Amino acid sequence: MDDEILAYDTGRADGIAGRRDHLRAGHPATGADYRMGFLDGRIEVFHLLAAVRRIVDEHDGR
Repeated sequence: MDDEILAYDTGRADGIAGRRDHLRAGHPATGADYRMGFLDGRIEVFHLLAAVRRIVDEHDGR
């Protein structure tokens, strides 16, 4: 279980940083956990950028 959690956390950190480790993503035991973490990290970045866009739009009076 610890390996899966570590893989997820590493994937999330890589997703936030915008870099994917293809070896970890393809690992037979923990690859799915890494990929899920990576996706969650990318979604987090998307939501952050959307919030920044809303703030800028509100400031510009749009």
